[in-house]
Amino acid sequence: MKSLTALVAALLLVQSTPSVEQTMQGAKPALAVIDSFDGLGFGFADGPGSNHPPAPRNPSDNSLAVGPDHIVQIVNSQAAVFTKKGARFDATGKTLYGPTSTNTFFAGFGGVCEARPNGDAVVRYDQLANRWLIVMPIFRRTVFELDRSTRGEPARPGDAARPGAAARPGPPPQLPPAPQRGQSAPPVQTDGTYAMCYAVSTTADPLGPYYRYAFERPLFPDYPRPAVWPDGYYIPTSTGDEVIQKHACVVERERMLKGEPAREQCVIIDGVNFLNNADVEGTAPPPAGAPNIIMAAGGTQLKSVLEDNAISVWQFHVDWKTASKTSVTGPVKIAVAPYHYLCGGQLTNCVPQPGSDRKLDAQGDKIMQRLVYRNVGGRESIVAVHSVDTAAGGGGVRWYEFGVDGRTRNVTLRQQGTYAPDRFYRWMASPAIDRRGNIAIGYSFGGAPNYAGQRFAARLATDPPNVLTFHETVIVEGEAAQNVMRWEDYTQTAVDPSDDCTIWYVGDHIKKDAPTYSTRIASLKLPGC
Repeated sequence: MKSLTALVAALLLVQSTPSVEQTMQGAKPALAVIDSFDGLGFGFADGPGSNHPPAPRNPSDNSLAVGPDHIVQIVNSQAAVFTKKGARFDATGKTLYGPTSTNTFFAGFGGVCEARPNGDAVVRYDQLANRWLIVMPIFRRTVFELDRSTRGEPARPGDAARPGAAARPGPPPQLPPAPQRGQSAPPVQTDGTYAMCYAVSTTADPLGPYYRYAFERPLFPDYPRPAVWPDGYYIPTSTGDEVIQKHACVVERERMLKGEPAREQCVIIDGVNFLNNADVEGTAPPPAGAPNIIMAAGGTQLKSVLEDNAISVWQFHVDWKTASKTSVTGPVKIAVAPYHYLCGGQLTNCVPQPGSDRKLDAQGDKIMQRLVYRNVGGRESIVAVHSVDTAAGGGGVRWYEFGVDGRTRNVTLRQQGTYAPDRFYRWMASPAIDRRGNIAIGYSFGGAPNYAGQRFAARLATDPPNVLTFHETVIVEGEAAQNVMRWEDYTQTAVDPSDDCTIWYVGDHIKKDAPTYSTRIASLKLPGC
């Protein structure tokens, strides 16, 4: 009855307001796939440096970053490094390193970051500095030693971490054996604190040395999605699925790039959905001193509010000289076309699969990673995406382009659309903006009779507003149904720094007769860039 009531409310909402749904494919030819290869997941063969970690868990936490010569992928607690065709390698997609567990990047660092691999790890390539950033949360409480000068011990909130001594990724320590039948499992720690681990490369080579840092966190650090900004690496996290509370944190990027002692500052924001911080695309930064921008979808799933007609925006100003002046202001509500969460939000299921009663989750309550910022000749844009119900009864990608005023830093809506050219499901999208301001979006596609796979649509900056003008590109077709509900936690795009045009994308698919998912990494480029 509750789901029927929500569906009726969603239909009334759609019928009572002007539609922004794009119900036809773009008229321009589909973009050609340049490169396409399978990444981590089922069928991935061990390569150099592998420590043979356990298979990635479900759901996949798909993270991808691209540098001048390399592609780095992390899925849950596994990582791999691939070649990228160019000046250094003659082909794309060859495994250089991995799969290896995520704590490999903290080998020799000591403490909780080195002790065991952890899921939800994320990789970014910082184009402003030509460095790699790897973030790994610690989900188990730990009681840290009082002497925090001890090697590898995290800094408390607001304290400076020890200098980030550079070291190369190396073999992580062996994990303790699992309890045998009849043995008791080790007790669960109920006191202590959590932590966040950071690794910042010293060069543009992901296989070179890293400066490593760790900071204690008082709150559970789930679902980290780092963002690059000139004055810090911003990382919002969720403190749990049963509370309406988020943790907005930032670390001293400038010091970490030099391996110097660094600090982390965090602000608790209550009563909000999952947060995303604006993440710089390209090499043109925002104006000096510009606060970072945070966005979240409206509504509140835990209060059964599954629709809204606004996007919430905050300004995050960090002050590294006087921490008391650090502030998050907002939210400002930006009016958009009404929307209803696809599937009614997270940890629900509605995407049908052929030949199976199992339906897939859609994470419809949140703006997905990344919240992309691009400065094109002084014209500042932010693109955001989330998954919504559609009039045809399927799922669509709601996307927005926001403008940022160069003087006031006010955020305004420039254009919006819901990409829903048929009755099927498009969800869990990730956007990109190339150096010409063109917008591209990758997303999962499915709905009987289609197995879930990955597709891609785009528009030129000069195209008429509110539509994706290129016919969608098929990245990979699914070949079988997934036998568990959780379909990914996210997909991800990354823009290639070699030309600032080529857009890379990663998402899941199921191969025929496979027991679990595989991932597909692919690249595309818009004409004229």
